[in-house]
Amino acid sequence: MTFSIVGRCEKTNQFGIAISSSSIAVGARCPWARSGVGAVSSQNVTLPSLGNQILDLLASKGLSAEPALKAALETDEWRDYRQVTVVDNQGQTAFFSGKEALGIYNAVAGNQCVAAGNLLSDQSVIAAMVPAFENTSGELADRLLAAMQAAMDAGGEAGPVHSAALKIVGNVPWPIADLRVDWADEDPIGQLQGLWKAYQPQMQDYLSRALNPTVAPSYGVPGDE
Repeated sequence: MTFSIVGRCEKTNQFGIAISSSSIAVGARCPWARSGVGAVSSQNVTLPSLGNQILDLLASKGLSAEPALKAALETDEWRDYRQVTVVDNQGQTAFFSGKEALGIYNAVAGNQCVAAGNLLSDQSVIAAMVPAFENTSGELADRLLAAMQAAMDAGGEAGPVHSAALKIVGNVPWPIADLRVDWADEDPIGQLQGLWKAYQPQMQDYLSRALNPTVAPSYGVPGDE
């Protein structure tokens, strides 16, 4: 049904998530991230509220990833159906896969990242994601997407994947990238990579327009001559 990776960039303190699923619009339910706080993926039989609940515990209670995840799950009577991953603002990680997680499932933590998935073709799918993230250079989004491609190359889900999403937060209180392929008959991860390739050169321009429109570049659309 789903595989994902959450990660932190040590250099920029950006947080991000890349995720895909056989279900429609995975980006509407599963990835959660907050500037200066961390990132969470709530998946399998998804409870979306776990995302903000864990981020609130990280932010307001000063908890690290593991106790924040544990505290949130203690309030969920259906936690055995959840699969959740967390990275906090120190790069510490935590993960949980309930005993009712679907099919073949796995979770693996690495340096500043944690990957997890369910209904996999094989447990090695998740194991392939961490070294791909750790050994890829470039922006955080590039590293997350490299991990997703490594998962596909290792076999991906047991069935076809139909949606994918990428969310990145930086030093402003909104996502600096929030890209989604809500449904594709084929290769949503490849389509997501294409969206990032198109968006990345424009990302700073959109930040500049938001923070100081007087120094922003032209919008490059008819009527803005």
